[in-house]
Amino acid sequence: MKKMKALVKARPERGLWLEEVPIPEPGINEVLVKIKKTAICGTDLHIYLWDDWAQRTIKTPMIIGHEYMGIVVKMGSGVRNMEIGDRVTGEGHIACGHCRNCRRGKKHVCQNTIGIGVNRDGAFAEYVVIPAENIIHLDKRISDETAAIMDPFGNATHTALSFPIIGEDVLITGAGLIGSMAVAICRFAGARYIVVSDLSDSRLEIAKKMGADLTINPSKGEKARDAIDKLGMYGFDIGLEMSGSPAAFNDMIDNMYNGSKIALLGILPNTTTVPWDKIIFKALSLKGIYGREMFETWYKMEQMLISGLDLSPVITHRFHFEDFQKGFDVMEERNSGKVILNWE
Repeated sequence: MKKMKALVKARPERGLWLEEVPIPEPGINEVLVKIKKTAICGTDLHIYLWDDWAQRTIKTPMIIGHEYMGIVVKMGSGVRNMEIGDRVTGEGHIACGHCRNCRRGKKHVCQNTIGIGVNRDGAFAEYVVIPAENIIHLDKRISDETAAIMDPFGNATHTALSFPIIGEDVLITGAGLIGSMAVAICRFAGARYIVVSDLSDSRLEIAKKMGADLTINPSKGEKARDAIDKLGMYGFDIGLEMSGSPAAFNDMIDNMYNGSKIALLGILPNTTTVPWDKIIFKALSLKGIYGREMFETWYKMEQMLISGLDLSPVITHRFHFEDFQKGFDVMEERNSGKVILNWE
C-alpha cells in the first residue's frame, strides 16, 4: 500500500505528529486531491493545544486541516463535471443532503454536518479525499496562496455580507484573520467608515492594510465612542463581532445606532451577560453566523477575488510542511497573520 506524509493528531494530548499513513482511495462520488498548499486555522490550533473543545470533539488518531488547495489526481465512480488535473479547493462542511435544511436549500445549517479535519481525516497531508459535491474549481486568476485561505475568507464573506453594507458605518470587533478579511470585504462592498478594535497592535496594522479607516486598542484606553465622535457619526449601522470577547460585544451594543444590525461569528463564552434592555430599546437585529452559505458565498468570494480584492496582506508566514511546528508556534504566540504550509 502506497504511503503519504500527514500531520496527525495521534494522541489525546498537546501536539501534532508528522507520520506516514496510507494514501486514501476515493469512493463513489469522491475525489482524491493532491495537496499543494494548506493554511493553519484557529480550529487547528485548538486541536494542537488539546483544549476543552478539542477534547470533547476530536477522536484520535486523525489527520487534521481543512484549509487547502490542490490538484485532482483520481476520481471515484459517479463523479461528473471534473477532470484529472483540475485545480481545486473545497467546502469544509459536508452536508447530509436529506435533513429538512438540506432539502430546502440551506445546507450551511445542515443538522448532520461533518467537518473535514474535525470529524473525518483532513487536508494536512499529501493527499485528501473530498466528496465531489464539496469541490470548488478555481479560476486561474486566483493564486494558490489565496485559494488556500478561501475557507476562512468564506466565513468573513458570509458575516460581512449578511446585511446591506453600501454607505454604512461598520464596527468590527476582533482583528484576527477573519476580521481583517472582513475589512477588505466591507471596503469592496461600499461601506462608508470601517472601524476595527483589537488588543493586538500587530493585528490592527493588518486591518489598516486591508482598508480600515480607524483602529482602536481598548487596552490603551481607546474607545469606539471616540471613533464615533472623530468620524462625525451617530453610531454604527453594522456590527461584525469576530472576537468572542464579552467586553467587545457589550461595547459594540453600546455604540450601535438605533435599528442597526449585528452579525455574530466570534464564539462568546457561556458566562457572557447581555444587556437585553439595550438590544430591545435600540431595536437591534442579531444574526448568528456559521460557516459559509453553500454555495452562494463561494460564488461571491470568487467574484470579489477576480475583481481585484487583495487578501495577500493577511498572509505573514510561509513554511514547508515538515516545519509545521514553527507555524503552530507563531500562531500560539499570536504573532502572525495567516500561516501557509507548502506541500510541494
